[in-house]
Amino acid sequence: MKGFEDFLRELSFFDDLRPEHLGFMASCCKNQVFEPGELIGQEGEDADYFYVIREGKAAVQIFAPNKGAITLETLSDGDIIGWSWLFPPYKWNFDIKAIKKTRTIAMDGKCLRQKCEDNHELGYLLMKKFSKIMIHRLKATRLQVLDIYAANPPASHAAY
Repeated sequence: MKGFEDFLRELSFFDDLRPEHLGFMASCCKNQVFEPGELIGQEGEDADYFYVIREGKAAVQIFAPNKGAITLETLSDGDIIGWSWLFPPYKWNFDIKAIKKTRTIAMDGKCLRQKCEDNHELGYLLMKKFSKIMIHRLKATRLQVLDIYAANPPASHAAY
């Protein structure tokens, strides 16, 4: 049976991490399963973990008045869920919902933040990697907002 370190080593996301970095990270891992419809993360709640999907599907969502939940992105096997664990105030910025049964590796954010404090090289590498996820999600959010406003343009500012 594969251990956490072996699984992480196989993911391209962690390609440039050294074996000892993966070992540090593996010590912060546990398995966690989410059932369909279950929230993995909820906007505004504590972001104590990030997740690597072993198997399953999850939706990154925002809530829009009069529209409800809007899916920004669908994540599946090998994808990373969450970046909020790394940046204060450590609160989820999106809702993440399991679409089907989703098996994950849950990585304890507090444990990893301490590992990053103890090993600045690891911290810098993770900051670069998770910044890319943030930028990607920001772009996806921007596109959704543009779609929302295209469908429902705001009132004209001419009256001002």
